[in-house]
Amino acid sequence: MFSLSKFSYGTQKKIIIIAFLIVPLGLLGTFAFLPVFNMFWYSFTDWNGYSAMEFVGIENYKTIFTNPEYFRVFSVSLYYFFATFIQLAIALYFATILSFEVKFKNFFKGVIFFPYLLNGVAIGFMFLFFFRPDGTLDTLLAAVGLEGFVTQWLGNPNVINYSLAGVSVWRYMGFNFIIFLGAISSIPGEIYEAAQIDGANRWQQFRHIIFPSIKIIISLNLILAVSGALSAFEIPYIMTGGANGSSTFVIQTVDTAFKYGKIGLGSAMAVVLLFIVLIVTGIQRKYFGEGD
Repeated sequence: MFSLSKFSYGTQKKIIIIAFLIVPLGLLGTFAFLPVFNMFWYSFTDWNGYSAMEFVGIENYKTIFTNPEYFRVFSVSLYYFFATFIQLAIALYFATILSFEVKFKNFFKGVIFFPYLLNGVAIGFMFLFFFRPDGTLDTLLAAVGLEGFVTQWLGNPNVINYSLAGVSVWRYMGFNFIIFLGAISSIPGEIYEAAQIDGANRWQQFRHIIFPSIKIIISLNLILAVSGALSAFEIPYIMTGGANGSSTFVIQTVDTAFKYGKIGLGSAMAVVLLFIVLIVTGIQRKYFGEGD
């Protein structure tokens, strides 16, 4: 029978650590690292998913970088990119307000976080009814005398991406809100009491206490939000399928790989997106990080 008693304490500690890491590292390698490695390999092949693979080198990457159609859809990501700043601003505002003593604040916390708990498919169908002609939004606008603003919210190419970006803000704001709220709640109450004694109002407390204390959390949320904007998929795919100029780079990648059977080209597009997200994340960490 195997026994640890014959080993020194340091060796026993190492064996136990390795034993506990084997399973999670095995799962991580199987379901994370191996698929990524396969994706890199597929990107150098011409494969439709079931026939024999043909190694084509960097031809798929040449196709991506020489055809402007593949990068034109990144303009759609700009709508989600600018929406992330609105999303973060609203989340930080409500997190700051609800960190102080407010009536029914637990109720409001639940209301704000609830959309993030909903299934993405359910949200997509819900907002299809919300934006349809003579639907909920049109009825609300007519009720307040704003019939002139009524339009084809998902049928007008000039408006559709604003509508979808708004849905994205509504859904993911709760995630940023709960992170901000947790960070603000970790600030010692004695600091607020000292600031109140010195006559600091709520804005001054936010500017000189809250914001500097959660700066790194704001940077983290910004990285996550911008990365999510570049890889937007769920909301536009469910609601429009990428129609009327709402297709994102991820939707185009999925269609290329599974709709048109170009697994190799789709994998190359996924690799390109991965490097773009890594570059953007690196830039954000360099210029918007915590610093020294």
